[in-house]
Amino acid sequence: MALMLGVDTGGTYTDAVLIRDEETVIASAKSLTTRHDLSVGISRAIASVLEQSGADKSQIAMASMSTTLATNALVEGQGGRVGLILIGFSEKDVARQGLAQALNGDPVIYVAGGHNHSGGEIAPLDVAHLRDELAKVADDLSGIAIASQFATRNPAHEIAAREIVRETSALPVSCSHELSAKLGGPKRAMTAVLNARLIGMIDHLIAATEGLLNDLDIDAPLMVVRGDGALISADQAREKPIETILSGPAASIVGARWLTDASDALVSDIGGTTTDIALLRDGRPMIDPDGASVGGLRTMVEAVAMRTTGLGGDSEVHIDKDGLAGGLQLGPRRVMPISLLAMDWSDLVHTTLDRQLNENRVGEFAARFIVPIQGNSLSRAGLEPRQVRLLDRVGDTPKPLGDVLQTRVELGVLDRLISRGHVIVSAITPSDASHVLGRLDAWDQEAAQKALTLFAGQRTGAGVRVANDASTLAQKIIDQLTEQTCEALLEAAFAEEPDINGTPRELARHVLMKSGLNNHRNVVAIKADLNLPIIGLGASARAYYGAVGDRLHTTTILPEHGGVANAIGAVVGQITMREMGEVNSAGEGRYQAFLDHGPQMFDDQSKAIATLEQELKTRAQSAAVAAGAQDVRIQVSQDIQTADVENRQVFVSAQITVTASGRPRIAIE
Repeated sequence: MALMLGVDTGGTYTDAVLIRDEETVIASAKSLTTRHDLSVGISRAIASVLEQSGADKSQIAMASMSTTLATNALVEGQGGRVGLILIGFSEKDVARQGLAQALNGDPVIYVAGGHNHSGGEIAPLDVAHLRDELAKVADDLSGIAIASQFATRNPAHEIAAREIVRETSALPVSCSHELSAKLGGPKRAMTAVLNARLIGMIDHLIAATEGLLNDLDIDAPLMVVRGDGALISADQAREKPIETILSGPAASIVGARWLTDASDALVSDIGGTTTDIALLRDGRPMIDPDGASVGGLRTMVEAVAMRTTGLGGDSEVHIDKDGLAGGLQLGPRRVMPISLLAMDWSDLVHTTLDRQLNENRVGEFAARFIVPIQGNSLSRAGLEPRQVRLLDRVGDTPKPLGDVLQTRVELGVLDRLISRGHVIVSAITPSDASHVLGRLDAWDQEAAQKALTLFAGQRTGAGVRVANDASTLAQKIIDQLTEQTCEALLEAAFAEEPDINGTPRELARHVLMKSGLNNHRNVVAIKADLNLPIIGLGASARAYYGAVGDRLHTTTILPEHGGVANAIGAVVGQITMREMGEVNSAGEGRYQAFLDHGPQMFDDQSKAIATLEQELKTRAQSAAVAAGAQDVRIQVSQDIQTADVENRQVFVSAQITVTASGRPRIAIE
């Protein structure tokens, strides 16, 4: 008998599952994610499944993990301070493809050099300038990203710059050509920046997990789920952490298929921070051809076509004060639920809430706390003096937000500290509302009741109370969660309806769509349904998704073990490695293949394609074996483009894709 251990580390919960012989779930468990020391939450979850099952640890043949940490970091704008080396690009290029947004004020070093579309050198790499500029900023950075013009056609300057960084510092380096084989320099640069920003976070997670497995005497290889649902080795995930964005959601799709055997459905996974929605067609998740899009940034990472919305059980509740309607909005920022904070800081939370309840007026920062992230390894480098001063006032323990902020201007300072992962705000959330309504009982219900009572007393744009009491407010919050979830599902559905005029967002919120969902009947009859079932996953899906299915007039599937679908998907997937390359026409009877060492000319089309194909096969096979695959299968696809010139077909280009796949080797047979 072989056991497989799956772990998923999310923003709120860490899940663990034990599966026997790849067929049966024998134990599952949840533990709160402990961001100050991830190994604590992981350890509790693993200990729980081992205790439930009574399993012999020596029978664990493989361990695999998925995570939403990278996804959440991009959604919330978190991560380390990095530097970008741009070779052959100008300042105008930074404004393109979301690169400026991804940099978020981090330094850029512009260096002469780069190549043209044929791989020829435009200008020599300015090594002296690169060394001088690196010396000025390297001490304040957690990583370096490098992007050179047309590096996918010739990576020589990126490789040379990488060696200079390694000679002069110990910083991890991310080269754009190693993350994508596609053209589009600014977009590749953005992908490299995000990869560099995530390296420390993912390395910390993997190190914590490996250390824990070692402490538990679990001698099994550790795998990590990639954004397309495939498995990679822990070392590969350390090198390219950007590939783990959408790791948790991708694992949930694999887990949903395994749990339900559904062929066609919308899979919706609600976590603490995000709701992740993907389409299952013919039993397979759709892959996004344009690259993973998270937090408003479109990367070049191949991943499941997933729509990620900043909506979860721990989403911050806001009052919409625009106009006179005075509705509620949830997200996109995750906060710590008041009921959860009160579990560890009961006296502070209850004393503060009682004092605020006795005041004549509900203050702007009532029922809001600021919580330092203990054990934070992030450097204060790059923080402005006023940000450091605010962080010093926060200290080492949670505090009422109003006691820390001296002026409203400091709200912007606070946002910066949150985005860098130094602190988190605690405020009311749908999780708190669910405790007030009796749907959840995991945390401090009394603290949630007091916090919602305070929030209900705030005023809308029309000057009226948000709600009469805590219970009424709690139901409003849950109703708003249902509405925003339905809008997110409809956006995903309309994205698959290209013949309907309008953007998915506009169509999902259109007055006719809402009228149809309400079964409008007057002179005109309007009816609208979602034409696929919804598979609801996540710890809170059973609490919320019945109403979602009713609203969209469709079936909701809530599978057993759906709350740990991510952890299940982490161990039932395959290792899959893809390598892509291109051969272009270089004139009559001349063919240029873009290889690892740079472009190479051929006078025979078949030889050029065969040479590139063999190199891609070798790379894909090696990567699959390095990831731990056994019985590797190789598939090759060719997309050859031709043009009609003077009544004859002329070769233009060939795109070659090689896929190597196999199940992971296990520790025991």
